[in-house]
Amino acid sequence: MQPIVLDQLFEARRSIRSLVRETPLERSASLSQLVGVPVWLKLESQQATGSFKLRGASHAVAQLSDAQKRLGVVTASTGNHGRALAFAAAQQGVRAIVCLSQLVPPNKVQAIRELGAEVVIVGHSQDDAQIEAGRIARKQGAAFIPPFDHPHIIAGQGTLGLEILEQCPEVAEVLVPLSGGGLFAGVALGLKHQRSAIRVHGISMRRGAAMHASLEVGHPVEVEERASLADSLGGGIGLNNRYTFGLVRELADQIHLLDEPAIAAGIRHAYHEERLVLEGAAVVGIAALLERMIEPRGPVVVVVSGRNVDTAQHLRVLNGASE
Repeated sequence: MQPIVLDQLFEARRSIRSLVRETPLERSASLSQLVGVPVWLKLESQQATGSFKLRGASHAVAQLSDAQKRLGVVTASTGNHGRALAFAAAQQGVRAIVCLSQLVPPNKVQAIRELGAEVVIVGHSQDDAQIEAGRIARKQGAAFIPPFDHPHIIAGQGTLGLEILEQCPEVAEVLVPLSGGGLFAGVALGLKHQRSAIRVHGISMRRGAAMHASLEVGHPVEVEERASLADSLGGGIGLNNRYTFGLVRELADQIHLLDEPAIAAGIRHAYHEERLVLEGAAVVGIAALLERMIEPRGPVVVVVSGRNVDTAQHLRVLNGASE
């Protein structure tokens, strides 16, 4: 296994420059007042597919040979990676198959279909979907592009870290949603390999936080995947994890777990105070600040990872539901 280095992030930035947006960094007056230091929101929710996943997917597809592109791509996803891969594949003229579990919200399934990808619904977990995606890849010769544990995916997500440092050179703390670790690993690499003093926090839900459970015992483990408002953070990290587990273990300063009511409060805050419609996974950094889990020592950047929330679920939360 070759280490992922900073040069790969800059290479990824060149490869996706025309394929993704450089998203805005906006100051949150309400959160800045709450914690006593400037808080900035990195709005990956404004990517074309509604989440940061477009960065890694675009870079991974761009790195395929012409022969590989003719055979197509396949993946497993909790929703946003599948949507991003479908979009990236369509941009580059490549056929895509996306395997999803029955826990993926209907709005995300429909969005993937509308982008022209073939959707396969299988099982009750991300792990089930991943097994099926691997089977299809072997049978059809398609390139398997996993949602997080892949050098090109990590490097593509890492371009977000490069942007944060350019937009807020004085940043002291960065809050990153944590699931399989592709986003966290890439962002932390992009930040810490340029300014090692920056503290990077991984934020997840308490229900089925696979990366946290794996770090606790020192190796990847399976966890029960449970319904959560932060559904995009669900799923395992893979028992044969090659990259993200080690990178998160090396680069994470702290990991914080949120209960469902805290995530719901983050969704409501985003809507009422920031005028943002966000999915549960995207508000975990906001929620961690609201819960006073972090005592920032300087400017904070919160990665707002996506907006692809089910409308009915969003309305329930705005009306007071906490799960």
